[in-house]
Amino acid sequence: MAGSTMKHLVQVGEAREAADGGAPSAGPAYRCAHGGGRVLLGHIPRCPDNQMLGRREIVDGKAGKYTWITYKEAYDTVIKVGASIRSLGVGKGGRCGIYGANCPEWVISMQACNAHGIYCVPLYDTLGAGAVEFILCHAEVEIAFIEEKKIGEVLKTFPNATKYLKTIVSFGKVNPEQKEKVEQNGVSIYSWEEFLKLGGEEKYELPTKQKDDICTIMYTSGTTGDPKGVLISNRSIITIVSALREDDVYISYLPLAHIFDRVLEEVFIHHGASIGFWRGDVKLLVEDIGELKPTIFCAVPRVLDRIYGGLQDKVSTGGFLKKTLFNVAYKYKQGNMVKGSKHEEAAAMFDKLVFTKVKRGLGGRVRLILSGAAPLSNHVEEFLRVVTCSLVLQGYGLTETCAGSFVSLPNNMSMLGTVGPPVPYVEVHLESVPEMGYDALSKESPRGEICIRGDTLFSGYYKREDLTKEVLVDGWFHTGDIGEWQPDGSMKIIDRKKNIFKLSQGEYVAVENLENIFGQAPGVDSIWVYGNSFESCLVAVVNPNKQALERWAESNGVTGDFATMCEDPKAKEFILGELTKTGKEKKLKGFELIKAVHLEPVPFDMDRDLITPTYKKKRPQLLKYYQSVIDSMYKNMK
Repeated sequence: MAGSTMKHLVQVGEAREAADGGAPSAGPAYRCAHGGGRVLLGHIPRCPDNQMLGRREIVDGKAGKYTWITYKEAYDTVIKVGASIRSLGVGKGGRCGIYGANCPEWVISMQACNAHGIYCVPLYDTLGAGAVEFILCHAEVEIAFIEEKKIGEVLKTFPNATKYLKTIVSFGKVNPEQKEKVEQNGVSIYSWEEFLKLGGEEKYELPTKQKDDICTIMYTSGTTGDPKGVLISNRSIITIVSALREDDVYISYLPLAHIFDRVLEEVFIHHGASIGFWRGDVKLLVEDIGELKPTIFCAVPRVLDRIYGGLQDKVSTGGFLKKTLFNVAYKYKQGNMVKGSKHEEAAAMFDKLVFTKVKRGLGGRVRLILSGAAPLSNHVEEFLRVVTCSLVLQGYGLTETCAGSFVSLPNNMSMLGTVGPPVPYVEVHLESVPEMGYDALSKESPRGEICIRGDTLFSGYYKREDLTKEVLVDGWFHTGDIGEWQPDGSMKIIDRKKNIFKLSQGEYVAVENLENIFGQAPGVDSIWVYGNSFESCLVAVVNPNKQALERWAESNGVTGDFATMCEDPKAKEFILGELTKTGKEKKLKGFELIKAVHLEPVPFDMDRDLITPTYKKKRPQLLKYYQSVIDSMYKNMK
């Protein structure tokens, strides 16, 4: 495939041959052929009367309609919050933590930080036990805005966090016990209403901010245990291109502590669009969507997989006539879309007769579905493109690239299974990974590690120059993901350079760390943990300890030789129980626990090419050898 002829791309840099004993070869650098603009976030709302932030009113324990505050009302509250923060002596360059579920107070606190040049530091506990304490101390957080029910979690970080933390502000109320305990540690605590009055009538001048000033320290998974603080500058946040409209409505349920949702909400606010918050319960999300009627729906693949599964169930149980009509409509519309028809023109009659019911399930107004954080299965992406009567786009990005770096193009079925071409404000090249057999200079299918440069890049890892130098080389950020250029200029993610991957819900898993933990479980000699971006949980192949399993078999009435024991469902349950117990003792998260095991009586060996001479696991070879076992474990769980 000749690089210069790739559709949708413009070459902006030359390829590089491998240096003797130095850098590996790299393909040409490309950027998107389509132009892009910039979004600049201002302070004064340009659409003062537009609805900005909405939440559902709870009346007699029941959720009612969405109630809204306008841009003008939100702006006035941001000014009050900013004045109160400044009255405590926290100014430009100070650190402000925000911890809790998405809500109007979260966004208002964030915007107050933006206005006064204060570093916003989102806190979240899915990074593992002790992460909240680590972030509070590592970022030297002075003031933290916290959801009412999370105050107890922050109290667990005392007294260590109080070295820097001097003020807590609740999104809601503060109970007397919490107030007493917080104040005993020399920290002040305020309810939301109390804090709004703290700044009085004092008017604080907003500091001058430069594009390269840091606006956020966003912590992300670290391979060595501790989360890494990704420094995001104003330049990164404002270099965003979007085709949003003022009348767009967004459902906010993906965590604001993650870059994907954070950047999306900043863009919505810039455009004067409306953001409605969910109630924080995944079981009630569909109901919230029905009430809000969003026009833009962003999701991780796990959510879209559930929607796909639910729709498939409805089709299969809908009776012969309905099922036949659906299948005819699907085949007709999908065929026209493959031939190049826009989704709204491919089967207008069937949209009205059949697919409009699907659209109503998402509130009836969705015009764009954007999937990110992990790859979306081809069959799910195609199905949703056909049946939802809206554009379905897949994107790719990392915290370090300020979210979106690639996004597929609308009404382009050839990009199924890819993340599309690069967005207009970044440049991309592939770097060869010889040890994995990936060649960025290949004429047929250039493959290699995806490297990105541009204004959206992070400024480095906070207090970790060593890690920054590892991934930022000559201005290029090395993502650790292996990509393959497609003839149309889109990128397909095909592998991961290091042994860290995402599950379908977007959570990172550092697999070597988990294997070290599970390897300590009684009865386990060796373990290979497996997961991928299309599944929501982990499975494992275990070499059980022969003596331990024989002892268990004797006391549980299980007979047979060692190989027979390994096939016994009760033995699998026993080992799985030991792994779960060990995982919980080590305070692993639910998604890090093993959900199914296969017991292998023969230790992993070099004869089958499963390990290296130094006993390191050869993961691609293990997957190839145990593929049918892996497939069977996932199938049996569904």
